[in-house]
Amino acid sequence: MNILLLRPHPGNEQFGLAPFFRVEPLGLEYVAAALLAGGHTVTIADLRFRPDAGTWVRRTRPRIVGISCLHALEYDQVVETARAVRRAAPDAFILVGGHAAMACCGPLEDNCIDAIAMDDGEEVIPVLVGALDRGAPLTETPALRLRTADGWVTTPPLAARPSLDLIPLPARHLVARHRSGYHCLLFKPVWLIETARGCPFRCSFCSVWQLYDRTYRERSIAAVVEDFAATGDAVFVADDLFWNNPPRSLELANALKRRSVYKRWILVQSRTDLISRNSELLEAWRPLSKDFDIFLGFEFASDRGLSGITKDAGVKESLAAARVARSLRYGINGNFLIDPDWEEDDFRELWDFVAAHGLQRSGFTLLTPLPGTDSYREHASRLEGLPWADFDMHHLLWEPRLGAERFCELYAETWRRSILNTAGDKKLIDWLRQVRPLQIPYMIRVMRRTQAMMKPETYLKAYAETRNAAGRDPATAARTGCACGGRSA
Repeated sequence: MNILLLRPHPGNEQFGLAPFFRVEPLGLEYVAAALLAGGHTVTIADLRFRPDAGTWVRRTRPRIVGISCLHALEYDQVVETARAVRRAAPDAFILVGGHAAMACCGPLEDNCIDAIAMDDGEEVIPVLVGALDRGAPLTETPALRLRTADGWVTTPPLAARPSLDLIPLPARHLVARHRSGYHCLLFKPVWLIETARGCPFRCSFCSVWQLYDRTYRERSIAAVVEDFAATGDAVFVADDLFWNNPPRSLELANALKRRSVYKRWILVQSRTDLISRNSELLEAWRPLSKDFDIFLGFEFASDRGLSGITKDAGVKESLAAARVARSLRYGINGNFLIDPDWEEDDFRELWDFVAAHGLQRSGFTLLTPLPGTDSYREHASRLEGLPWADFDMHHLLWEPRLGAERFCELYAETWRRSILNTAGDKKLIDWLRQVRPLQIPYMIRVMRRTQAMMKPETYLKAYAETRNAAGRDPATAARTGCACGGRSA
């Protein structure tokens, strides 16, 4: 079959670190690899670049169109993309999948969409394509939320979660035309790699562990080494929990060294408690890249703050992780959560903590209940009617305790104290010295966009628009729940 896979534009990239991150659609590349292995013709179109969806449909004339939905803020954009596809190809079968689709499918149950994948696309989609090819009943295809003449129905789940190695390496050649546009922080182009999937922990603000029932699957050492060897010199490892299995992680580091796979830059994501307990493992990994950054979720600056969420790690582990990483010359890119329920003293506590421990490279996001999380279920009633595009972890979704004006002043001041403030200690010229000459225009554009985060009026304007949108569009409220009978129902 002729299949088109689309990565939509997320729509809302106004705030936060979005200007610093535009990575390849790795999930679609794995789906494409599985479909290519089955003899199908596959095109991946990244709509964050030109042309638009309609043009790609007319150009490729697909029988099936798959659209990825990775984050809640993309729900409405995905539906609009599906509508554009339907106008260009009335007879195409339109499927949506991805993390946000799995976590909460209700907002995607639109008449222009035929099915929603409720599990990993590289497992679900080839089976669906086979059923469509044979004309078999789709109600027998596993892990779907399916639109039928009688309404939306859920098909049985996958019988088991198979090995990740059953799927070939990602079909990166299908996005080669966009490679120069994929970037992270100061590095461009960047490759995305997955070595494992899932998480055994139970953080209340995260849906990963719920989607995978706290399971954690790893790709084989040989497959990961091959993937590292096939990619460029700047790599972002997409695992939610890198180094979770220390013996396997040490084996992987040694295998990469034997293959002489070394990079210019690597970024990984991990937990503070894992790092604080495994200094020898981090020492083994450090020679594999000239620059090596770790993204850590610090969440709060005190155990009192952490007590309001489920995290299973405290401030002691955060500080220990920072010490271990710095002693081995790792860069630390952390993130703190800002609670709309904070008082002024909570902001000052965070500022003092960041200054005392040199954590100015951190980001600061609002504590936002995302679909599929315990937090979303707890706050569901107060979220009704809010635009999905505002679930970017930088929009206020309800009136904060301090009032919107004062809260936004303090939130903007928090960002002004970060390394991104070009009016602070690190000037724009300092950023430009760190990039290659050809990347200077890109860095200027990115840094100019981030400066809006230092201005309280930016957040106040966005909050006013959120409230107006919620008040004007009661139909939106009907689409905030998840009707799939799944994890976030």
